[in-house]
Amino acid sequence: MARLYILLVVLAVSVIVYALIECIRSAPYEVRSISKPGWILAILFVPLIGAVLWFFFGRPRPARPVPQGPRRGPMAPDEDIAFLRNLDAQRRSKQREEELTRREQELRDREESLGEEGQDNPDGSAR
Repeated sequence: MARLYILLVVLAVSVIVYALIECIRSAPYEVRSISKPGWILAILFVPLIGAVLWFFFGRPRPARPVPQGPRRGPMAPDEDIAFLRNLDAQRRSKQREEELTRREQELRDREESLGEEGQDNPDGSAR
């Protein structure tokens, strides 16, 4: 019977020490219910009950793992490869159109300048 009591005391002390260490190591903004110093005092002054309450009501919630598989739902535009390809294709197409428009305008300007030179000399001879 004495061995059982010793085992229970060792178990209770272990739980209290573990709860106290975990409470001290946790970030103050992650602690739930009451403040971090409040939990430390509760674990120290009401040892077993304070430790058990810490595990149920004060301990920070474990972080949820981020799934590594294909992502479902909306994506940010800079993460969507198809969107980026489409954006690049649109940009190149617009550049081609602008280049074509610029060349057409140069050709029109050149034709107009040649036409004006021809009108200056009615006989068509160069000066």
